[in-house]
Amino acid sequence: MRQEQMTFQAIEVGDGGDGRWAAHALTLWEEMEGLLTEEGRTAQGADRVRTLFRTHMPELVPVLDRLADRLDRPAAEVLLTHAALRPFAQSCTQIGRNGTLLRNYDLLPEQCEGTIVSSCFLRPVIGTQDVLWGLLDGMNDAGLAVSLTWGGRSVHGRGFAILIVVRYLLETCDTVDEALGRLRSLPIAVPQNLTLVDPTKALTVYVGPDIAPMVAPDACAANHQHLPVTDEQERALRTQERLRAIRAAGTDVAAMLKPPLYRSVDEEGVRTLYTAHYRPVEGRVTYYWPGESWEQSFGGFTPGSRTVTWGRTG
Repeated sequence: MRQEQMTFQAIEVGDGGDGRWAAHALTLWEEMEGLLTEEGRTAQGADRVRTLFRTHMPELVPVLDRLADRLDRPAAEVLLTHAALRPFAQSCTQIGRNGTLLRNYDLLPEQCEGTIVSSCFLRPVIGTQDVLWGLLDGMNDAGLAVSLTWGGRSVHGRGFAILIVVRYLLETCDTVDEALGRLRSLPIAVPQNLTLVDPTKALTVYVGPDIAPMVAPDACAANHQHLPVTDEQERALRTQERLRAIRAAGTDVAAMLKPPLYRSVDEEGVRTLYTAHYRPVEGRVTYYWPGESWEQSFGGFTPGSRTVTWGRTG
């Protein structure tokens, strides 16, 4: 059995103005710049996404300007809008219940930034960062938590990558209802499922470039939305099987660390990279891997790193 490793790091970046965020971002810049679409590299495309961002996320414009200035790269502002990124898909499972949010994030290890970030761009937020300031999941100081999964449909349109949408909701919203209201006016590039949790409510919302936000039957999601799942899709993703399993398990961390919710490496190298258990009312999140955990909180955020080792057959 071969071993595979991935290092996760936790960083504090404040409001992004003192150089800590930029120091980390610049180590990733070459890889991240490659995510820009061809349109985003044109003057017309750059103008379009700048306008889109300033129209739909005006509260974050000062943060965008500050971060782009710190990066001091020609494509920085366009990249940071997350409105000109190549589409990507993740195979994840998540559930919100009783004021908590529990999720597994599944992807190729080399495609995950692996950064846990504590920021205060507009307010205190802790989450799992990707593409420099987007979030895969996170919570804010009001007790709101949000996470994403891919919606399972190969559709793409003009709009925002879901990573910046998670960031935007956590920076500007206090409650699930407020976040749902904001989602109704945001153009989304790829079908995604968002699970939102606050102290009194939990729900999952289907979003995408071809549908209006649609509240799911319950506050859990795998990798499908409102349309029937084909046999081929089920064989590849086991999305219905995982959704049934998480509905039965609820917010049981132990169940998330076992099949079918926990995915060992498949033939393409995709695997469960981490389990995150958010208790936003307490301001706490615990990251889990088989045999290991790492807690972070607003009251006790600890920068550092953890290297996770998985066994891999073949």
